[in-house]
Amino acid sequence: MEKLSFSIRQNFLFFAGSLLFLLVGSILLLTVGNHPSFLLLNSHHYFLLDIFFSYYTNVGNGVFAIILGLIYIFIVKRQEEGITIICSFLLSGLIAQIIKHLISFPRPKSVFGINEQHYFITGIEYAFNNSFPSGHSATAFAAATVVVLTMKNKKWQLPILLLAILVGFSRIYLGQHFLLDVIVGALIGIISGLGCVNFLRKYQLKKLNSN
Repeated sequence: MEKLSFSIRQNFLFFAGSLLFLLVGSILLLTVGNHPSFLLLNSHHYFLLDIFFSYYTNVGNGVFAIILGLIYIFIVKRQEEGITIICSFLLSGLIAQIIKHLISFPRPKSVFGINEQHYFITGIEYAFNNSFPSGHSATAFAAATVVVLTMKNKKWQLPILLLAILVGFSRIYLGQHFLLDVIVGALIGIISGLGCVNFLRKYQLKKLNSN
C-alpha cells in the first residue's frame, strides 16, 4: 500500500494550492487585520451570487458530507472511502466544536451590527456567537482532502480544491464568519482528512497482510 507521504506528493496540486490559500489568507490577516479583512471581502455583492452562495454554502454542511459518504458506500461501491469521508467530517466537526466552545468569539453580525459598512443578506438566519473556527470550512476541506487522496483520476485536484475554497469564501460572503475562522477551519479539515486517510491506509495494509 502506498504511504501517505507518497499520496501527498502524488496530489501535489491540491496540497500546494491549499498551502497557497492558507498563506495568502494569513498574509491578508497580518497586513489588514481580521475585522477589516472581513469588510474587504464582504463588501462586494451581486444578486445572483447572493442566491448562489446562499445555497452553495450547504456543501460545507455535515449533512452533505454524510450524503457524499453514503454515495461512495452504496452507489460508487467504495465502502472504505465512504466511511473515511464521514469519519473525516466527524473528526473535523468535533475539533471545531471543541474550539468553538473553548474560545467563544462573536460572529460578524454581533461585532458590526449597524455601526460599520457591511453586507448581510436578507432572509439568511445569522448566528451571533462561536465564530471561531468555521465548521463549514472544516467539513468542506476534510471531505475534499479524503476525496483527492483516494481518487484515481488526479486531474480533479484543483477543481475539488476550488469547491472547498468557495465554501470557505461563502461563509465570509454571507456574513457568517471572519477570514481567520475560515483559514483555521480549512487547516482543521485538511489535517482531519489526512489523519483519517492515514488510518485507512494502515487498516488496508493490515487487512492485506492478514490475507
